Amino acid sequence: MNGTDKRERQRAIRELVAREPIGSQQELAARLAERGITATQATVSRDIAEMGLVRVARHGGNTWMAPEDVASPQPHRAPRDERLRRILADIPITVGRSGLILVLTGSPGTAGAIGQAIDESSLSEQEGTLAGDNTLLVLFADNDRLERWLERFRAIQTLSSAFTGVPS
Repeated sequence: MNGTDKRERQRAIRELVAREPIGSQQELAARLAERGITATQATVSRDIAEMGLVRVARHGGNTWMAPEDVASPQPHRAPRDERLRRILADIPITVGRSGLILVLTGSPGTAGAIGQAIDESSLSEQEGTLAGDNTLLVLFADNDRLERWLERFRAIQTLSSAFTGVPS
């Protein structure tokens, strides 16, 4: 993924630091390279500064974290997921699959709001979303990313139903 745009690179960085302890900029650049994203240490340094990542003492050493994850003892309930959680509590959504595409179906007129909430959430494995009226397509580069995303989405959906008493 040479030529990856800044937004996608920063999305990958956010996901990496949320999932595993990463102690240095060089280590972060190496993890990005494993995903096919070429970034120099200087680029990673600028991204870290722009994203406001902080180094905290965890896991027996220092690790990079997003500020909202430092304040949240439960990463699956990060503040950036709250809007998605609220939407999922209000809108029943079914999930289907076609290859590397998930098809989310909600009530008429809701796909845009669901897509925007997903794009703003901590869900970052997707390549993109495409919304119609009540149907949202979530696109993936490979099966592993799709499966990880779906597992995380289901966890957020389960949290949503726990607050409303409605099964997901």
